Amino acid sequence: MLYVITCVDKPDHLQVRLDNRPAHLDYLNSFADKLVGAGPTLSEEDDAMNGSVVILDLANQAEAEDFCANDPYAKAGLFESVTISKWKKVLPA
Repeated sequence: MLYVITCVDKPDHLQVRLDNRPAHLDYLNSFADKLVGAGPTLSEEDDAMNGSVVILDLANQAEAEDFCANDPYAKAGLFESVTISKWKKVLPA
């Protein structure tokens, strides 16, 4: 099952993101066989990173929750909110 994980950073936490980015990228790469796509969201004003979107092919909601809990960004307290949604890919086919 595909899961879209949408994370919103806490205000004024860009340095936390930057400090933990290498560990976060290593963590994402450890899921390479399950990773459909990932990247930061950007602010309208200055294109500063302000959140994350990750799409993973996981067995169930519990696995998605475990992924989120162990993300170095989450462990560093970066996120104001995290949403996990089941997703059905339709296009491109």
